[in-house]
Amino acid sequence: MPGQARCSNRNEVLKVSAFTKAHSVRLIGSLVFALFLVFGGILSGMAPVWAQSGKVGASGLPLPRFVSFRAVEVNLRSGPGVRYPILWVFQRRGLPVEIVDEFDTWRQIRDAGGTTGWVHQSMLQGRRSVLVQGQGEQILRKQPGLGAAPVARLEPGVVARLDHCTDENWCRVEVQSFSGWLPRDTFYGTYQNEIYE
Repeated sequence: MPGQARCSNRNEVLKVSAFTKAHSVRLIGSLVFALFLVFGGILSGMAPVWAQSGKVGASGLPLPRFVSFRAVEVNLRSGPGVRYPILWVFQRRGLPVEIVDEFDTWRQIRDAGGTTGWVHQSMLQGRRSVLVQGQGEQILRKQPGLGAAPVARLEPGVVARLDHCTDENWCRVEVQSFSGWLPRDTFYGTYQNEIYE
C-alpha cells in the first residue's frame, strides 16, 4: 500500500503519508561496494539526456524507460543473473525505476537515488508510477495550476499511479481513491517534457 489517508485540517484536505517500513531498502553488500555503487549512480544520473538517445534494447523497447516494481520484494544484483550477489533488497511494490540496459531476461535499473543494478524482468511491470519527493508535503490539485483547489497533501515517499502528462509542467496522478495534478518537479518517474497519455 502506498500510504494512508487522514484529515489534516478543517478544510478536510486529506493527507497521504508514506509507510516507512513499506519502502525500506536493506543494504546487503559491503560498505565499500555500496559507496562505489552510489558514486557510479551519481556519475551516470543523466536521465533526460538518455531519454532522447533513441537507443533500443534487446526487447525492442526504448532505452531508457520508466517502469515500476511488480513484486513487494525485489533483489537488486550486481550483474544479470542469479549467480551475481544481491546488493540491495527493495521492499516496495509499485516503486518507479528506470530501465537503462537489457541483457536476455535481465534489466539494469536505476532508482530515484541513482543506484543501479540488475533485476529479473518478471519483477517489473509497464504500469507507470511516480515517487513524491521534496522536503515537505506536496499538494495534489483538482486542476493543473498552483491556484487550483487542493485535493490531498502528499508526503515525500508516497507512490502514486501516473495517469497522464499533457505538458512540461503538470501530470495527473492517482493515489488511493484520490486523483489530481502534481507539478512535474515534485516527483520522480517521468522525463523532462515527456508527454504521457
